[in-house]
Amino acid sequence: MAESSVLERLLSSETRGPATPPKSDEVVDDYVAFGWLRGVKERAISLELRRRNGNVTAIGYAWLQKVEWNPSTGITLWFGNEKFTIQGQNLNAEVREDVRLFDGLIRHKVPWVQESSTNSQFESDGRSVRIESITP
Repeated sequence: MAESSVLERLLSSETRGPATPPKSDEVVDDYVAFGWLRGVKERAISLELRRRNGNVTAIGYAWLQKVEWNPSTGITLWFGNEKFTIQGQNLNAEVREDVRLFDGLIRHKVPWVQESSTNSQFESDGRSVRIESITP
């Protein structure tokens, strides 16, 4: 009898349909300048480069060939023949334990980065990331 009980439970769970996938806002932490996928196995398919004027460029992480961090010039991303440079303040700061923009980019944990608005003022606590420009 126990076997039929297990079988009935399995069959009833199959009739309920697939599990509902989590909403995107449930798995992405927002650090104002960039998003971070929380799950250990979570990886972004593409990276959105959001500019303050409203323009957005999305490029597949599969095209990412090289990422370079240089404190004087910022973070440079090479996607095929295209090069994008992210300039700002505290770009390699640890905003939370094990959360850094550069590390997230090389591990595909960052689904978007965005320029700060022109009138946004951050108090520099050494941890707040501020993206001043994203240039091709």
